[in-house]
Amino acid sequence: MRARWLLVIGILLAAILAAASDGTERWRVLYFYDELDSSLVINDFKFLTLKHGVAAGFLIDKNGKVKPVTLTSDDGGQHWRLVPIKDVPISLFFYGESRGWLVGDDSLWRSEDGGRTWQKLGPMADAERVCFVSPEHGWAAGEQKKVWETVDGGKTWTELAAAAQPDSSPERTVYNWMDFAGPDVGIVTGWNPPPSSSRSGVPEWVNPARPSSARREVPRVSIFLQTRDGGKTWDANTASLFGHVTRVRLSLNGFGLGLIEFSNAFDWPSEVFRIDWTTGKSERVYREKNRLITDLALPPTGPSYIIGIEKLDRLTESPVPGKLKVLRSEDLANWQEMEVDYRATAHRALISALDDRNVWIATDTGMILRLGSK
Repeated sequence: MRARWLLVIGILLAAILAAASDGTERWRVLYFYDELDSSLVINDFKFLTLKHGVAAGFLIDKNGKVKPVTLTSDDGGQHWRLVPIKDVPISLFFYGESRGWLVGDDSLWRSEDGGRTWQKLGPMADAERVCFVSPEHGWAAGEQKKVWETVDGGKTWTELAAAAQPDSSPERTVYNWMDFAGPDVGIVTGWNPPPSSSRSGVPEWVNPARPSSARREVPRVSIFLQTRDGGKTWDANTASLFGHVTRVRLSLNGFGLGLIEFSNAFDWPSEVFRIDWTTGKSERVYREKNRLITDLALPPTGPSYIIGIEKLDRLTESPVPGKLKVLRSEDLANWQEMEVDYRATAHRALISALDDRNVWIATDTGMILRLGSK
């Protein structure tokens, strides 16, 4: 009889272990900044290797004081080292595992050690982000209808004449995104933001006193600068669109994903489009009334990802964070929601993917998550 019970117990334990290791993937919280007297807002982040990741943002204390910081991890995101810096980070870009650039509210900074330390290159107050196709050759995009080019790693810059060609007022035009598929094919996107928009790196929900536009969505001029020869020549095109393009991710395989976000009182908070950059054609592949998508990922292999939050109100800048939502697709047409740690909430979320197995998410509420099995 004892042997029979041992056999039954063994079978039950095996079933439990099999269920616990069934390969089901979920997003697990690795790190959460949880201090009583301050909170952490992550504006941008990037994993450079399986172990090393970099994030940038700021701490905000109970009195509303902002303290800019960068964060680095050398154990895959389990632990992060916070380092104070002198400029509120807007965005990050890395070329390889060591050289990186940080666009601050006032200046441009460069790192030669994977974001552990930063050296100031010089003032660049109007820049939103940078993109490099080599350690020395890159572009910066920003306010006042400006795109700049550098061939010395960011030490000196010259204005890109093609950026001024579209018919729009410089004081109301901002180039806000760039991406390249390899060294030759690239895109820069721009638009006319509403008067209440800010580039300070501090989102509107941090400062409830700053008014958010309550007007209904109206068409705005969107600008697209495209190159197919590594930036030697650029073609400029404009379109009247509801919302504005906030992300474009290009794949070496001839396609990409584009994200359009909308403001108050629009029927959908966002839409995701598949782009064929060889022909210029695009088609919508995702939109839901209660999902605000904030970032996209096209790993070199495997499925694609879109991430965002559950949107239960129609406020453009809600002070209440929503539940983090992650969707995955093998064909860019059918999207499946993934299981996410119930604690994960955000106003906006960012994704960094080295490949289809090593993917991380950062939230502007100070969380880092990683995709893994249960």
